[in-house]
Amino acid sequence: MELAEFSILGLGLAMDAFAASICKGLSMKKDVLKNGLIVALFFGFFQALMPIIGYQVGILFAESVKAIDHWIAFVLLSVIGINMIRESRDKTCDVDSGVMDFKSLFMLSIATSIDALAVGISFAFLDKNIYYGSATIGIITFVISFIGVKIGRRFGIKFKDKAQIAGGVVLILLGVKILFEHLGILI
Repeated sequence: MELAEFSILGLGLAMDAFAASICKGLSMKKDVLKNGLIVALFFGFFQALMPIIGYQVGILFAESVKAIDHWIAFVLLSVIGINMIRESRDKTCDVDSGVMDFKSLFMLSIATSIDALAVGISFAFLDKNIYYGSATIGIITFVISFIGVKIGRRFGIKFKDKAQIAGGVVLILLGVKILFEHLGILI
């Protein structure tokens, strides 16, 4: 995967963190810059860490599924994408957006980066550069999350559902691209 592909993947994966950041920004009354940076650091860090963990798990059995690895990547990305689109129907922020403590940010960061764990598993099957990909995903998530806090503070949850739909579509399309490349339909 080139930088462009990792960047598109990072944008798709960052949409859950973006939606959660919007919710966090809703209730921020003061220290928006400081708290926005904290939220962005948590989300960016975990979004970068989870693919590495998934990769380490994936390499344990990557060789035994080499013949169907593209199908596994396609299914994982499609399921994650469909789930993001399904979650976009929720018009509320079920996140405790007013709380900025370590425990709540830690739990929320893990929850929004589980899909990145699955992507890391598919990286192992496809023999992708995990560190380059994870760094790209983490940086993009950091930036997108900080923007999400600012948008949430200014506009409310108006963009939350659109972000999740866009992220879901991007992940599904990437899954299709991987499948088509391995089937020889795309070069």
